[in-house]
Amino acid sequence: MITTYYKATVHGAVSIVNAIAAGKGAALGISLETTATLNIKKGGGKLICQPKKNTLFNYIINSAIPKKIRQENDIYLSINSNIPIGVGLKSSSAVSSAVSLACHSLLNDQLNDFDILNTAVESSKLAKITITGAFDDSTACYFGGIVLTNNYSNILIKREPVTEDIRVIILVPKNTERKNVMKLIHFPDLFNKAFELAYHDYLIAMKLNGILISGIMSYNYEPILSSIEKGALSASISGNGPATAIIAKEKDAEEIKLNLECYGEVFICEINNKKAKVEKIIG
Repeated sequence: MITTYYKATVHGAVSIVNAIAAGKGAALGISLETTATLNIKKGGGKLICQPKKNTLFNYIINSAIPKKIRQENDIYLSINSNIPIGVGLKSSSAVSSAVSLACHSLLNDQLNDFDILNTAVESSKLAKITITGAFDDSTACYFGGIVLTNNYSNILIKREPVTEDIRVIILVPKNTERKNVMKLIHFPDLFNKAFELAYHDYLIAMKLNGILISGIMSYNYEPILSSIEKGALSASISGNGPATAIIAKEKDAEEIKLNLECYGEVFICEINNKKAKVEKIIG
C-alpha cells in the first residue's frame, strides 16, 4: 500500500523582547529545529503519536482536519526535535507550528501561512501552554529572521532577515527552575520601550530585555554581563527563562561559550532566516 507522509520542519527561536508585559514581542530565528511527520490511514478515528499524545496535538488536529476525515481514519503523528524543552527556546511554538503545517498540508496544496500560525497559536492557548498565545515566538519559528508582533491581535508588524555571520550562544543553566513570569505584567511601560527599540536596533532592545527579565524575575545576570564583557553584541534571558541567549560575531562565539561553561550546558547555533517547509513523501 502506498502511503503519503507530510513532513513539516520548523526552527526554534530566542527572545528579543518578552511579550508578557505589554502584549508586543520580538524574537529571532535560530537553527535548532523540530519536525512533525503526519499521515492518515483508513481506521476508526484513533490518534497515534510518537513519542506521546498530548492535549496540544488534539486541539491542532481537531481545528485543522475536518471531523469526517478524523472519524473515518487513524492519524499517525511523530515528532522529532533538538530544541531543549521548557527553558525558553520556543520548543512549544516550534512543535505547534510544525504540527499545524503538516495538518494543513494534508488538505491543501495552497497554504495560507497565517491560517497555519493562527491554528498553532489558538490551540496553544486552549492547551494552556502560553499566556499571550506566543504569536511572536511562533512567527519567528515559522518565518525565521527577526520578527516584531502584536500578540493580542496576532499581527506581524515587521519581519526582516538577519546577517548570517553572527552566532547565538545558548546557556541552559544547571538550575532550570522557572521563575514567576507574572511579575512582568507590572512593567508594561518598560517593555513597550524595549519593543520600540527593537524596531530600529534589536541588539540594544535585547540587552534591555535581559536587564529587565533578570532584575524583575531574579535570574542570575552574571552570564549576561560576562558575555558582554567578552565582546558579545547582545544577550538576554530567552522567553520566560531560564536559558540565556547571547548574540556574538562568529569569531568571538567559541571564547564566549567557554567562558559560560561554568554555569551549565552551552552550545552554539546559527541564525535561521528560512521559512518553515513541508515535504510530501510517498512511500
